Amino acid sequence: MPFMTAPALRTDVLVSGGGFAGLSLALALGGAGFEVTVVEPGPAGGGGKAGFDGRVSSFAPDVRRMLERLGVWQRLPEFQTVREIVVSGGTPDGHASPFFLHFGEGDGDAPPFDMVENRFMLAALNAAAADQPRIRLLHGARIETVETGPAGVAARLVDGRPVAARLLVSAEGRDSPLRERFGIKTTGWSYGQSGIVCTVAHERPHDGIAQEFFLPSGSFAILPITGNRSSIVWTERDELVPAFMALSEPDFAAELARRFTDYLGAVTPLGGRWAFPLRLQLARSYVGRRFALVADAAHVVHPLAGQGLNLGLRDVAALAEAVVDADRLGLDIGSATPLEAYERRRRIDAALMAAVTEGLNRLFSNDSAPLRLVREAGLGLVNAATPVRRFLARAAGGRGAADAPRLLKGEAL
Repeated sequence: MPFMTAPALRTDVLVSGGGFAGLSLALALGGAGFEVTVVEPGPAGGGGKAGFDGRVSSFAPDVRRMLERLGVWQRLPEFQTVREIVVSGGTPDGHASPFFLHFGEGDGDAPPFDMVENRFMLAALNAAAADQPRIRLLHGARIETVETGPAGVAARLVDGRPVAARLLVSAEGRDSPLRERFGIKTTGWSYGQSGIVCTVAHERPHDGIAQEFFLPSGSFAILPITGNRSSIVWTERDELVPAFMALSEPDFAAELARRFTDYLGAVTPLGGRWAFPLRLQLARSYVGRRFALVADAAHVVHPLAGQGLNLGLRDVAALAEAVVDADRLGLDIGSATPLEAYERRRRIDAALMAAVTEGLNRLFSNDSAPLRLVREAGLGLVNAATPVRRFLARAAGGRGAADAPRLLKGEAL
């Protein structure tokens, strides 16, 4: 493949997408000595100075260890550790099931997860990247054309700038343009559900306890954040969502209160509210010629287990390790050998998480009386079986895998 005749910006790795996954990958590889260029269509600025907009994310213990190793976690101004999780069935009118599943600090070696406002995490990632001399951040830019060949990757940005790289990575999200350009198909389906996301203030303290109610139309998760606030992830049938989104603030608060019960007192929505369609989507391949997909560009799963972001950041750890190890062996980092190793390592984890979330959603998102009895009895049995409960807690936290990527263990690449 002939490279462009115009002088090109040369880099080892070109990353399309400057969100959580793209910036984390840049930090991992930049810290390991690679020149990394991140192309992000959005404007510069991490968002940390902006007002709270209601969006937060959960981070599993292994992913937190990686972010600590990358020097990101230490830059956060605040975060909320969730020390207990209670999972139960119920109805929209607040009638809870007598059966529940409880995860606490005694069910594993670390707290289940931490909650961080998106604006703080994005600001921390951007600040860490700006301090890394081997990372080049190009905001307000995107890739217009790309060619790959034996010699490398030749890309041209929309402003005409050419970029030459050894490896191209898409961290662009579920609708990745580069995935389409490389002809990588996806498999999956719509759940017929949408996720409504918002944050609320409440009268009583949450004490670091998360609640997830399984209602007939989908799950309703109450995830504690700093102060007397919680993030809500409310799964609802598609046809009902427009009406909920159009409600006035008092009426929307009343709908939330119906699902909350009164254990936290009165609730008041804060910031904005968002709705997005839920679907299962798995890329048929994670790699192409000198090309790799990470995070939502590779897989999208149901949010009821709160593991989508963590799944994507585990991709980052695995890809970074594959690239570093290939380079140490004298291999071309964009060749098939490291990319296929990355894909083998990650496909099983993503497929397993997709199967688990699909099964849970089918089991709990319905109002069938026989299924209700089965699932409630199942919650009670698993809660009583301490070894099973601990296994699930450790799996959700990414613990127990001897071959986990080094970054997820808090180790250097």
